[in-house]
Amino acid sequence: MSVDSLTLERAIDVENVRIDVENVRIDDTSDGIDGDPHPDGLEYVLTLLRESELPVDDVRSRPDAFHVAFHGSDPVGVGGVEVYGRHGLLRSVAVEREVRGEGFGTALCDALERRAADAGVETLYLLTTTAAEFFAGRGYLETERRAVPPAIQRTTEFRELCPDSATCMRKTL
Repeated sequence: MSVDSLTLERAIDVENVRIDVENVRIDDTSDGIDGDPHPDGLEYVLTLLRESELPVDDVRSRPDAFHVAFHGSDPVGVGGVEVYGRHGLLRSVAVEREVRGEGFGTALCDALERRAADAGVETLYLLTTTAAEFFAGRGYLETERRAVPPAIQRTTEFRELCPDSATCMRKTL
């Protein structure tokens, strides 16, 4: 499988905005891909996050932050970006087990980072218990939780869902 045709679509129907960037298209259209809406996008997000043992408790409260990545018409991953002015929270990045190691996680993160930058985010933050090495390879640096902007610290992800032992990281976009 090639990541050349990875498409990212919001998990819920939102305003019609289409951005083409190289080989990855972030498609925020209510029509979905090629006119076919992805059925149960938010349910797919919840299912893949559960299978990946990632928190899901607050996903329904921020559905507009989550995206589904497609290879052709097949969903291959999910991820989210919560925007708080110049700061953002990258969260819940997960790829289907059968396509891990094929570059979809990297392509998904590239697309989410572009989406965040387009929304005015200058610095992305994240918490991880399992993928610090992956994110370090993408230019994320470890940082102290207390050094994170208050708006990010107040998120459910920071306050309740991720353990204190999670690695906190940041990346300037």
